[in-house]
Amino acid sequence: MPCGGCRAGNTKQRGRGLGAPAGGLPRQGWAPCRWPGYRGQRGGICLRLLKTWGAVRLPPSAPRAHRLVGAGHGAARSRPPGVPAASCCCGAGPGRSQAGWRAAGSAGMAARNLGTELELGWISKVYVNQPAVVRHAEQIQKWRTVKGNWQAAWLLKAVTCIDLTTLSGDDTPSNVHRMCFKAKHPIREDLLKAMDMHDKGITVAAVCVYPARVTDAVNSLKAAGCNIPVASVAAGFPSGQTPLETKLAEIKLAVQYGAREIDIVISRSLVLSGQWESLYKEIRQCREACGEAHMKTILATGELGSLANVYKASMIAMMAGSDFIKTSTGKEVENATLPVGVVMMRAIKEFYWQTGNKVGFKPAGGIRTAKEAITWLMLVKDELGVEWLKPELFRLGASSLLEDIEKQIFHHVTGSYALQHDLAMA
Repeated sequence: MPCGGCRAGNTKQRGRGLGAPAGGLPRQGWAPCRWPGYRGQRGGICLRLLKTWGAVRLPPSAPRAHRLVGAGHGAARSRPPGVPAASCCCGAGPGRSQAGWRAAGSAGMAARNLGTELELGWISKVYVNQPAVVRHAEQIQKWRTVKGNWQAAWLLKAVTCIDLTTLSGDDTPSNVHRMCFKAKHPIREDLLKAMDMHDKGITVAAVCVYPARVTDAVNSLKAAGCNIPVASVAAGFPSGQTPLETKLAEIKLAVQYGAREIDIVISRSLVLSGQWESLYKEIRQCREACGEAHMKTILATGELGSLANVYKASMIAMMAGSDFIKTSTGKEVENATLPVGVVMMRAIKEFYWQTGNKVGFKPAGGIRTAKEAITWLMLVKDELGVEWLKPELFRLGASSLLEDIEKQIFHHVTGSYALQHDLAMA
């Protein structure tokens, strides 16, 4: 039966619905309500008995206009064992054990996504309700910001998910070395001690550079005595307008230099012209060229033309064996946006329901402030659950984000705003 809030017709019920069992997990036959308008203002959710309608779950009374993304192939959906409920805690609370705050560099990546055979039926009748997606994204931006210790905890969680990046034409061994030192010590030691977090092994998730700078990054991290992985962009980054043979050679060189993660870019022309089989084969060959290195596939969503194309490209990339799907190169006019994030995460969820394989998500480009980082974390928690709130399955691609996060933590600890000389390594 519906929760107390739904029985009373209260669509703004706050906190955990009265029908939810202890711990916020739905009973069998229940699912978190995904209909915009049923969500509480403080991150709690209203639980309502839902029915399967095509590719999405909706309340029986929900109008068709509220359907955000539908795969359209009519397969029934069921919650597989272990799928986290969106009502769980953020997993970023202060005072967690060292195991809960394990260093991202030692955590490694999630199990490899082996991919599947090409299934064009999964994308043949995709429908994306763009106005509903945009409204949902606008609601996310209006969520009340966490404060105090909880804000500091979310920010430290964000730090452990950052791919600290430098992709400039003037990169040198010296500034790569400086970035690697910052990767190992992302927050000033005295600030961490003030929060009793100095012994939790907090580092960024990875450092990301061009292939020519991979050796510099590997040597710098080895000299620093840490195991943070080096990621390299490849495959004709950022435009993707290079022959496939050149892309594969570049990937193999980056792996040979010591990169443990490869960020490839897709050929946008294949998406825009609907050549899904060719796109699948290209990404599959890139996956094979990566060998043991994990592969993140950059979709360059700002150049794909529509949200439906974003969904289709996401599914094809995951079928081809991508371990992560990533929004942007950071070089496009339009980079990571919340509507695009919603669609890509729905694709990840759909792929998980179909195959049982968990694929990571990485928004990148234009994420510069601590508030934006927390918004992305909350969106991931809401769409995919707490299981995805770890560096094995979620990354933030950023070059300047860490500076603002450290400033916010400095203000949390000291009560004053940092001067320029206070955070010299930011």
